[in-house]
Amino acid sequence: MTADAALVDRELKQRMVESIPRLRAFALSLCGNSDRADDLVQECLTKALLNLRSFTSGTNLSAWLFTILRNTYYSEFRRHRREVPDSDGIHYATLVSQPTQDDHMNFLDFNKAMQELPPDQREALILVGAAGFSYEEAAEICNCAIGTVKSRVSRARSQLATRLGV
Repeated sequence: MTADAALVDRELKQRMVESIPRLRAFALSLCGNSDRADDLVQECLTKALLNLRSFTSGTNLSAWLFTILRNTYYSEFRRHRREVPDSDGIHYATLVSQPTQDDHMNFLDFNKAMQELPPDQREALILVGAAGFSYEEAAEICNCAIGTVKSRVSRARSQLATRLGV
């Protein structure tokens, strides 16, 4: 580094230090918390020092620093806006994800039990329970009495409950 470059580098760093109070005021206006504002300014200056080579001499240093600060704030805001404060871990303890393989196995058991039902009971149960037809409509489709459909559905539900251990 030449003497001129070292002088420019020192002057640039001095101007950065001089801009700290304005950066802090801007950070405070963004986040509303003095501790967080200090952290934002520190992160801004760290990023600026690490990327000092990308700063073009003769351009507006304050605008460059304020842009870094603003982008840092909004990046963190986007990252943290979905987080839920849970310092004591109460919310974390309520989060449970059931294993999905149990659902698949339950479906296979249910499907097997459905196939073991007599065809007339399976048909009545599917029409009333799954397709949403009324007993009257199911009786018309099956070409039988309403009472017959009701008894078929009742027997099918009982057999399914027994076979599935419900």
